[in-house]
Amino acid sequence: MKRSILISALALWGIAASAQVAWQDTTAADTGGRVILKEGSFIRPMTPRDSILVADRLFYGFDLIGVPDSTVLAFPEIATPFMQDVLALPMWQVDTVKVQKIRANNARLLDIRAQIAIQPFEEGTYELPPLFVQRIQKDGTVDTLRFNPQTIEVFTMPVDTATFVPHDLRGQAGYPVTFSEVLPWLLGFWCLALLVAGLIAWLYSRKRAAEGPAFHEPAHITALRKLDKWRGDKFWAPEKQKQFYTGVTDALREYIVARYGVGAMEMTTAEIFADLRKTDVPADLYEEMKDLFERADFVKFAKYVATPEDNATVLPQAVRFVTATYQTEVEEETAEATAEEPAAAPATPREEKDEDYMPR
Repeated sequence: MKRSILISALALWGIAASAQVAWQDTTAADTGGRVILKEGSFIRPMTPRDSILVADRLFYGFDLIGVPDSTVLAFPEIATPFMQDVLALPMWQVDTVKVQKIRANNARLLDIRAQIAIQPFEEGTYELPPLFVQRIQKDGTVDTLRFNPQTIEVFTMPVDTATFVPHDLRGQAGYPVTFSEVLPWLLGFWCLALLVAGLIAWLYSRKRAAEGPAFHEPAHITALRKLDKWRGDKFWAPEKQKQFYTGVTDALREYIVARYGVGAMEMTTAEIFADLRKTDVPADLYEEMKDLFERADFVKFAKYVATPEDNATVLPQAVRFVTATYQTEVEEETAEATAEEPAAAPATPREEKDEDYMPR
């Protein structure tokens, strides 16, 4: 396209008239050219609307139909300002709209659109100057094409000065939030919550599977294991006795809770033994444990220092209490199991048959 169209600058628009005369008197005369008056110029707003307002930008141009591709076009330079109160961009916009091929001689015919951008800045009616272009044909003939001018009427926005009241800038309009706008966020939140819950459940199930089935240790085994931590005389020093008695009595309290159902962890010593009196704890063990708990209270709360003899009896008494009450529980369970078993039927004598007495 570009090889067949040459856009050349001639003179400033201020001397366009004299240049056109020169084309007619000299150039056209020497080459056999002529000035051709043509219709088909157009004025088109860049933004389509039903009227032209001040500062609107317009396209002012013409269309050339069926131009052979060997033709050279020369466009005059656009002056700035284009005319009074009308500005123009000093550049032609030339586009090939359509290409038609002729098979006979392998030539092409081009539809070309040429236009410039103008912009009026005052209200009124404007008679635009005509548009010119030189056409140099293949045989060297130079023709000047003159397109009919256009008239435009420019308006401004009417203002009712009688009732006009100036107003401040309007603030940003606020629109209520609709349910359809919130719904995607709610669905996303619930999907994320379900995903997180499923992930937590999966991790928990894997952890439980790795740990295996839960095993609950018997209460007396737990108590004896905890009491074994306090074995030895290294805890008998005055500064460690509070820790020693607290550890022993806490292990016994947990065992009493599991064995007798007494809430010993939240009870005082008096409350614990008031409830234990109602159980099957032997009297001698009851008195030993009561004496041990009371001595522990003195050590923990009254800064009492127990003697080594008293300290030496703490663990044996605690272990004896656990093992003795555990044996009592085992005996009770054995007796209950025996009572629930059905009595065995007495053995019936074997029926004697005649064959038993027959000679061998």
